[in-house]
Amino acid sequence: MSPLESVDERLQQAMKLVLLATVPGMLVLFWLYGWGVLINLILTAMTALAVEAAVLKLRQRPLKPTLSDGSALVTATLLALALPPYCPWWLTVSAATAAMLFGKHLYGGVGKNPFNPAMLGFALALVTFPQPMTHWPSSHGMDLLGGLQQIFGFSFSQTPDAWVQATALDSLRINKSLTMDELFAGNPAFGHFGARGVEWVNLAFLAGGAFLLQQRVFSWHAPVGMLASLFIISLLCWNGSGSDSHGSPLFHLLTGASMLGAFFIITEPVSGAKSPGARLMFGVGVGLLTYLIRTWGGYPDGVAFAVLLMNLCVPTLERFVAARQERNAP
Repeated sequence: MSPLESVDERLQQAMKLVLLATVPGMLVLFWLYGWGVLINLILTAMTALAVEAAVLKLRQRPLKPTLSDGSALVTATLLALALPPYCPWWLTVSAATAAMLFGKHLYGGVGKNPFNPAMLGFALALVTFPQPMTHWPSSHGMDLLGGLQQIFGFSFSQTPDAWVQATALDSLRINKSLTMDELFAGNPAFGHFGARGVEWVNLAFLAGGAFLLQQRVFSWHAPVGMLASLFIISLLCWNGSGSDSHGSPLFHLLTGASMLGAFFIITEPVSGAKSPGARLMFGVGVGLLTYLIRTWGGYPDGVAFAVLLMNLCVPTLERFVAARQERNAP
């Protein structure tokens, strides 16, 4: 077996494990929101594979090694999990196309991308189409026909009224008068500790991340750095249950894309840091930026923008760690 074949096999095995680890979170999302999650996944997967094949054909590269390595399916899966269920089909297809073209193949393909492809596709869709990207359904979901109607504009059945609601992070960001206790008691987007239902989604992604750690797909540095910094800054800025509170540490850990970001996004090996020290600082930076964007930025979550901003910092982090090691060397 050649060294290149060995690398390809390790990549395929890692991608299979990542896809397997997303299953618990995907199932909870399906339970929470219904068929829109599965339709998103089908659309992103088909688009990612089609774009990958078209680009490889244009570049006169062989299709099988790249299409079969699983990287396109991982990008499609992570993007589908991040997109709002029941968003228009053209938005899902546009985001997946942008992820593959501008996040991956613009820089030469797998192993060369400086930005996380899924987060780049998500961020471009959010900036370009902010209104449909912030339309999250209430947690009752839809039946299959209703979901198809909402996504493709078919007329199988009447669209249910008032099926969209503000997320917990968005409600907290624009809140001016209600205390945290009142929000948790009266706002349907809030659950026990975080967003209703999304608490379980985050716990499911935490379980999947623990599995990947156990399988040594990645090291602990980036996830621990992100979750620890998000916990610490939210603890330092926490003002109890007052109306000016920004939410407890537990609220921030169990709301939004915290666990998905910590274990499936920032651990992407190409756009993330390579050395352990740089990975730790990378995760810390993502956690801090996520909180700052959630609390004082213009978008309710912020994980995608935090990851992309820290992708820009990776070369500097690596140089800093290397210089520090040289100074400390005997």
